[in-house]
Amino acid sequence: MCRCVCKPAYESSLTDGQWAVIEPLLPVRDPRRGGRPLRYPRRLVIDTILYVLRTGAAWRHVPHDLVPWDVAYRWFRCWSADGTWDRVHDRLRDAVRVAEGRDPQPSAAVLDSQTAHSHQGGEAIGYDAGKRTRGRKRHVLVDTCGLLLKAVVHSASVQERAGAKLVLAGITKAFPLLGLVWADAGYVNRVDAGLLAWARTHAGVDLQIVARNADVKGFQVLPRRWVVERTFAWLGRCRRLARDYERKPAHAEAMIKVAMIRLMAARLAGEDVEPQGPIETEAARRLDDELNHK
Repeated sequence: MCRCVCKPAYESSLTDGQWAVIEPLLPVRDPRRGGRPLRYPRRLVIDTILYVLRTGAAWRHVPHDLVPWDVAYRWFRCWSADGTWDRVHDRLRDAVRVAEGRDPQPSAAVLDSQTAHSHQGGEAIGYDAGKRTRGRKRHVLVDTCGLLLKAVVHSASVQERAGAKLVLAGITKAFPLLGLVWADAGYVNRVDAGLLAWARTHAGVDLQIVARNADVKGFQVLPRRWVVERTFAWLGRCRRLARDYERKPAHAEAMIKVAMIRLMAARLAGEDVEPQGPIETEAARRLDDELNHK
């Protein structure tokens, strides 16, 4: 039987509605205890992981009224290894798309990367000469709603074109209807446009470049490209993702999935947890403009 623990009221904790969405998708047994009943409630385990994700606290610094840090980390690590986070994330993404009147299988997507500082040791740590940053890159592919389709975390020293191949390789096996991917001009140049041909031949998608206006200085909100920028803004509200604190790239990818799981569970529960800032306001305006012109 699970130990009786009063649920703490932290801002990062799941609401009853969010838990009702996530609970049926989670394993009911501890994968490391030979199938024996759980010692701690799964909801409290998830709340502990979300506390680390949302606040940016170290695992060893979680409050004592949550589950012990080593228990929460063990579950996080095991569910990363056995694909639990992937399965829960994908089920929720499909449910959100259906709830918004869309086909579960996307036909178009947006590709981009983000370099994250890392002051920790670990695997695949490199230096991004363009951003002058030591750490890792998060390469993500999102649908036109900003929902995550695939995330690959790799060394910051890997160039954009090579990182794009890691994301797009085999993508049509998971998403057979996907035929169009938008990306920025950093993925091609006048000398080497081989990524476009590679995407058509090996990935089975048409990679289209959304170029910025050279006459405009500073930040620009580009058509289609703002979708993935908004996704990065969603992730950036989780302080654990403000930098890369993970020892393994697989755990960094899992943290991204957990952040999106929380956001999608809130949507399906009818709760609005999306941050309302300048990026989100502009994104909503542009989405309305695109829908009105269809």
